[in-house]
Parts: sequence; structure tokens; C-alpha cells
Amino acid sequence: MSPFALVLILVAAVAHATWNLFSKQAATTGAVFFIWLLAVAASGLYAPVVAVVAVAGHPHLAGLNWVFLVGTGVLEAGYFLFLQFGYRKGDLSLVYPVGRGTGALLAALAGIVLLGERPGPVALAGIGCIVAGIIAIGIPIGIPVGSRATDAAEAPTRPPVAMAVALALCTGAFIAGYTIWDKYAVTDLRTPPMLQGYAAFPFMALAFAPLVMRDTQRLARVWREFRRQVIAAAVLAPLAYVLVLVALSFSAVSAIAPAREVSILFGVVLGRRLLGEGGMARKLTAAAAIVAGIVAVAFG
Repeated sequence: MSPFALVLILVAAVAHATWNLFSKQAATTGAVFFIWLLAVAASGLYAPVVAVVAVAGHPHLAGLNWVFLVGTGVLEAGYFLFLQFGYRKGDLSLVYPVGRGTGALLAALAGIVLLGERPGPVALAGIGCIVAGIIAIGIPIGIPVGSRATDAAEAPTRPPVAMAVALALCTGAFIAGYTIWDKYAVTDLRTPPMLQGYAAFPFMALAFAPLVMRDTQRLARVWREFRRQVIAAAVLAPLAYVLVLVALSFSAVSAIAPAREVSILFGVVLGRRLLGEGGMARKLTAAAAIVAGIVAVAFG
């Protein structure tokens, strides 16, 4: 990996973890409302940049390019929805690493099952590290593995960890899907990374508009209470992904994919420092195992 690609990925990792922090802060508002506001804001903010790229580059977009632009909108809409649902049920330091780790794990398994790849011992150990990290980070704090609640009165006070983990796993499935999809678009179809990374936001703005317009009072309330989070996420979410796509356009996916997942560690730290989430020693250890496993899969 070139030094330039490494800088792009590290900046993208910080930006990605940070906008997820804002997404978590607004998770109680209702997923569709926050996502729609984010999508509209991102569409408007980045439209001039996309226009400059289109005018300067004169990209030739065939029918298949447009199919992949729409497809990334569908995949990212599912990703944003499940991510917001997950944050409503669980901590940033739980949902974020489980989702990111699952995405990497599913991508590796797809290579084995669908492409006939034969991972070596190091890669297999890496898969084991990812699975172990996901399991460890999903264990409820203070509840031993295999134990059952004995006091029914205590059950409602415990976070719905199982639901949060399930939603994070679904999020990871969408991550794996759009990563493979967009990699093909920018490398094989030569779609400009800026266009590929931007396409999901106007798509989501149009797709979710009929839903949010049914309750404009709630939409206005979400905007009043979480305006800063919406704008910040609208800047950082497209930026993080476009930087990754730029790096993918001239670097091997086997190097870029694991490097970007350092954002998992940033996300866990942000959850502790800014949201006061607990179980940090366990979560950091598990997150480090996930990152190490991803690196091992990529290079093993």
C-alpha cells in the first residue's frame, strides 16, 4: 500500500467512526427520519463536487454503470436502516465493531464458498479471531456466558443485547454486499469513485421521502434537536466512503479492506469517551481481535 493510500484510509477511518457517533446520538429519533435528513443534506452538500467531477472527467456511463449506481443506493439504504435500528437497541461500542467485523467475515467466507478460494492457516486463524471477537463483544456485561436471568424484575433493565447484535449482523451483511458491489463498479466498470460514493444519498432521499412526509412534525423535531449531528454526518459519511473508493481504485482490496477497519478501535474509544459506555477493557480487546483477524485474512 502506498503512503498516500494509507493516509486516505486513516482519514476515512476517523471520519467513519465519527459520523457513526453522531448517528448513535440521534438513534432514538427514528431511523428513517435521521437517514432522510442526512441523505438530503449530503446530496446538497456534495452536488457541486459531483458536478465538477462530471464536467472535468466527462465519464462515460453505460447502462451497467447506472445499474450499479442504483444498486449501491439499495444496498446502502439497507445498511443505514439496520445500523440505526442497531444503535437504537445497543451501544456504539457494540454495534459498530460487530457490524464492521461481520462485513469483513462475510466477504472472506464469500471468497471461500463462491470463488473457491483456499485460505491458509494464517487466514483461517484470522477468521477464528473475527468470530471470537464478535462473540466476546456481544456478551452482556455482568452476565456470564450460559447464565439465565433468575429475577424477572431485572430483565427489563438489561440492554437488549441479543437484538442489537442481530441487527449489527444484518448491517454487516449489507457492508459486505456494497463493498464487493462498489469495488466492481470502480475497478471493472470504471465508474468514478466520487459518483459511486455519492449515488446512494440522492437515492435514499427519494426512496424515503414518502415515509417521512407522513409525519412532518416529527421530521421538524428531529431536525431541531439533531441538526448538528445531521450536518456533520452528511459531511463525513460520503467523505469517508469516497476516500476508500479512491484508495480502492489504485490499490489492492486485500490491503485496503483490513486497513480501513482500524475505525473499529476508534468507534469503541468514542463510545467510552463521549457516550460513557461500559465494558471497555473487554470491548477493546475484542475489537483488537477483530481487527487482527481481518488483517490475517487479508494477508494470510
